[in-house]
Amino acid sequence: MIKNALPIAVFSSVLAMMVYPFLSSDTAVAISHELTPVEIEIETVTVDNDKPNFAAISEVTEKKQAFFDYLRVSVDVENKRIVAERELLTATKIAIKNNAVITKEQQANLARLGNSYNWPIPASGIDNAWLEEMLHRVNVIPEALILTQAANESAWGTSRFAVQANNYFGQWCFSKGCGLVPEQRPEGATHEVAKFDSAQQSVNAYLMNINRNAAYSELRDIRAQMMLNQSDLTSPDAALALSQGLQRYSERGQAYIDELQTMIRFNHKFWLT
Repeated sequence: MIKNALPIAVFSSVLAMMVYPFLSSDTAVAISHELTPVEIEIETVTVDNDKPNFAAISEVTEKKQAFFDYLRVSVDVENKRIVAERELLTATKIAIKNNAVITKEQQANLARLGNSYNWPIPASGIDNAWLEEMLHRVNVIPEALILTQAANESAWGTSRFAVQANNYFGQWCFSKGCGLVPEQRPEGATHEVAKFDSAQQSVNAYLMNINRNAAYSELRDIRAQMMLNQSDLTSPDAALALSQGLQRYSERGQAYIDELQTMIRFNHKFWLT
């Protein structure tokens, strides 16, 4: 079940922006009241679905289907949020190219988006370079890769962290009490496994981690090249290609990537695209 709601997740935001349509180069943009605005709204959508007891499902195919179906709703919602954010950035790029007015409210909305992706607007203001880097970061991840990593990291939803903390991707946090303390945490270590209120928050945190963390810049570079080649970023083939950018997700390195790719191929019948 999906609900439309006001912002409730710490990792989500509601952004609304009015940008102006195409203008000829000799249009007097200072007379902004004569321009017809185009509204682009990024809506917060809250997923409300009951978590199955995956450990109680003994039949393998049934367990896999239940796991993928449960998380797929959140994956779809969060990827659609990212698509809307890209539309906002693209519309802004068009507006700037055509010398349209960007209001203070619009700039504030973009500033919040930039901060959420760890790419603040420069002191000189919004420019093409900032927008290009934002578009490099703000893009979708194929569901086959997200769901495969979730299955791998959470033991198909049966791990302690998935059950007690809605953490399906092994995300860490570093403030005392922010999550669950790993039972085998090395002496002197302070990290905890982050706790989320919902699976959707876990998916959101995973996507933001992939899209803004310097450790996964290679994945973003691969994705950008695929965009230039007009590849389908939602396909299982895209999942296989982008997995190569996850070298630093696990200490196992290439062995981890090989395992993900094997899982993606083996579970091909579960992918919707």
